Amino acid sequence: MNKTWIILGSILAFILIIFLMYRSNFNTANEYQKLVDNAWGDVQSSYQRRADLVPQLVATVKGAAANERGILTTVTEARAGIVGAKTPEDMELMGKKINTAINLAFEAYPQIRSTENFKDLQAQLEGTENRINYARDQYNEKVALYNAHITGFINETLLSKTRFPQKESFKAAEGSEKAPEVKF
Repeated sequence: MNKTWIILGSILAFILIIFLMYRSNFNTANEYQKLVDNAWGDVQSSYQRRADLVPQLVATVKGAAANERGILTTVTEARAGIVGAKTPEDMELMGKKINTAINLAFEAYPQIRSTENFKDLQAQLEGTENRINYARDQYNEKVALYNAHITGFINETLLSKTRFPQKESFKAAEGSEKAPEVKF
């Protein structure tokens, strides 16, 4: 009777060990799968940030540049009109037109800031692309960790292939290994 209990206890202990090992591997695979899904969500979030931010930045820079162009055109035309004025009446007429916009006693050229805006746009674009690249790298790391876990010696046989399929790492688009042509 003692031998029977020892054999039965050994079998139950073996089954319990197998069950606990399976449960641990299943839970780890599930956790890694969630990390992969979350990392892909971060990639998608970075793409959405770019889609939301870039058009707004470009529109802001274009608007600022157009505004500066208008101011410079007005100032230039006003100066050209005063220099070209022949009679005191012409000077008075031109003076009235521009006096509301420019105080001639303290006139200075407007500061050009569109170049700064373009530099800020470039920095924002670079930062956005860096965020996207970082998110892709994090995704690939999580995929590698997950795939290594589910394809391990024991996990390969214990875990369901349909529940835990291998994940694909992020792959660059066809032709992206070539540097893009920049035209001005």
